[in-house]
Amino acid sequence: MQGLTFITDFFVICSGYNKRQLQGIAREIELTLHSYGIHWIGMEGYQEARWILMDYGDVVVHLFDKEMRHFYDLEFLWGDARKLPWKVNT
Repeated sequence: MQGLTFITDFFVICSGYNKRQLQGIAREIELTLHSYGIHWIGMEGYQEARWILMDYGDVVVHLFDKEMRHFYDLEFLWGDARKLPWKVNT
């Protein structure tokens, strides 16, 4: 997102299968980052859990259910943004 918007430097876009899973992902992100001393500025959509937005300033996390991810299609909307591959450490 750097160079495309002043809002944030990075978007993290994630999908979940249902409300419970999306809320669990949001809680785990919050707890993990909190353990590193990183706190969100704001969070929206947690109760409905169709699109949960977690604002950490330089990073904004978007957690979508399948329908909302398809409807808003942020990857297309921000298609000029550089994409970084996700690597899982094992």
